[in-house]
Amino acid sequence: MNYGLIKKTLASRVEGRAAVVTTVVRVAAGVFFISVSISKFTDHAKELADFHRYGVPIADVAVYGIGTIELIGGIALMLGLLTRVAALVLAGDMIGAIATAGRVEGGSFHLGVAPTLLVAMLFLLWAGPGLFACDRRLRSALRR
Repeated sequence: MNYGLIKKTLASRVEGRAAVVTTVVRVAAGVFFISVSISKFTDHAKELADFHRYGVPIADVAVYGIGTIELIGGIALMLGLLTRVAALVLAGDMIGAIATAGRVEGGSFHLGVAPTLLVAMLFLLWAGPGLFACDRRLRSALRR
């Protein structure tokens, strides 16, 4: 097993005060993803109608799938657990949102918030977890 690659994945590129910014971006994005995921489960009919309008294939499954991805990814970001992996998956989610809802509906959410979150996820892919992250503990455990 390549522990060097795993350690690099868990490491943060930024330290000190700059790591605070990374942490804020990570936690804020996590909270946001959790909040938007909840409607996929609590208001499924509305979300399903939207997914059909956007032309998403197998919309019923997709609503639950995207909701699950956003919920688990958001929790992972909040905890700083496998931050880069979560950011990569959620970046793909945002590309999908832009390509479907953004293309069909446009608007400030799909063509404003989604691209902003995509940039935030790309930043986290580069920067890593920041402070107060489970990734730091995992990396320490791998050193031993």
